[in-house]
Amino acid sequence: MKYRSRTDIIAMILRAATNGATKTRIMYGAYLSYAQVKEYLSFLIEKNLITYEEGTGLYRLTESGMKLLRTYEGISDLISINESKNTEFS
Repeated sequence: MKYRSRTDIIAMILRAATNGATKTRIMYGAYLSYAQVKEYLSFLIEKNLITYEEGTGLYRLTESGMKLLRTYEGISDLISINESKNTEFS
C-alpha cells in the first residue's frame, strides 16, 4: 500500500463509520492496527467528527464529520481530474 497521509487515514475512518461501525470494522476498513484505530478514534471524538453510541457500540459520523468527508472527497476528485489532465498534456 502506498504512503497515506494522516488526512487520508482520517477520511478512510470517516468513510468506514458513515452508517455506523464497530471499532473492529473501522480497523479493517481503514487498514489500521488496534493501537492506531484507538488513537485516531479518540482524536476524532475530541474534534466532534465522530460519536460513540454506548448501547450499540457503534461509531457514527457527526454532521461535522460528514461535512469534512464531503469536502475531502471533493478535493480528491479535483486533484485526480487535474492529475489526469496533466499527464495527457505532458
